[in-house]
Amino acid sequence: MTIIDSHSHLWLKQDTWVDGKRILSLKNGRSIFMDEEVQMIPPFMIDGVNSAEVFLSNMNYAQVGGAVVVQEVIDGNQNAYLTEVQKKYPDRFFCMGMAWTLDEAKAVQAAGLKGIAFPGHRMQEPLLALMPVFKYMEEEGLVLSMCLGDNPKQIGEMKEVIQDCPQLKVAIGHFGMVTTNSFESQVKLALAGENVRVESGGITWLYNSEFYPYPSAIRSIRQAADWVGMDRLMWGSDYPRTITAITYKMSYDFITKSDQLTSEEKALFLGQNALKFYGFKNLPELPYIKNMSE
Repeated sequence: MTIIDSHSHLWLKQDTWVDGKRILSLKNGRSIFMDEEVQMIPPFMIDGVNSAEVFLSNMNYAQVGGAVVVQEVIDGNQNAYLTEVQKKYPDRFFCMGMAWTLDEAKAVQAAGLKGIAFPGHRMQEPLLALMPVFKYMEEEGLVLSMCLGDNPKQIGEMKEVIQDCPQLKVAIGHFGMVTTNSFESQVKLALAGENVRVESGGITWLYNSEFYPYPSAIRSIRQAADWVGMDRLMWGSDYPRTITAITYKMSYDFITKSDQLTSEEKALFLGQNALKFYGFKNLPELPYIKNMSE
């Protein structure tokens, strides 16, 4: 089965401020996050670096062929690092830049990054203020990754963007904030345009209190498929933050083990939809390597 991760993160170092609060990489996988010390990434990532090479090792072990790398303001701007990653591993990664203005969007495109990620759930300004950027992305074939808040007004603005930019590829993140009241309205944005998909990055975080094997997450995937069709849904892990609680492979194998989805639905959700949407080519064949303990 082709497996593609539609929502992941990479960074060299977290060193930024959000809403006046500090975010800074420490040692042993910990970070200052909003002025509080937290376990940001697994403790074996001792230097705070969330590198492409460590991610590739996890991907190879879990037989994940390719990954889409998005950005979040809490990690700081990683455009320079992701430009290097995209050039070094063009067949494995689809890296997105961060941009807030038309000039910044042009710089992202010139650097060879494949799209732009917007953490809309952290934005204060209206999405429609970014329309020149969205129009430019549509013209240049850049993919838009958009995580929305539990905010009906913002979701309505996103629908306007989709309708005004019909050729723009849009991936709605965090599975439409599945545990909030906006789940249905966010997922149904996929019906507003032919080029809209919904990816499940962070779904194990949103159902963290339930924990593996996440039966409610399976039910939510089933519900979303009933609303918009399985061909508009894609798997995402939200690596590396989610693997402080589970392994990387566990972030998708609860889906492969479920009896609530057909084999065809699993293949579409875990990889085939993303393969077509992002245009991955030359993915490696990754044989299963058994664990020593088996």
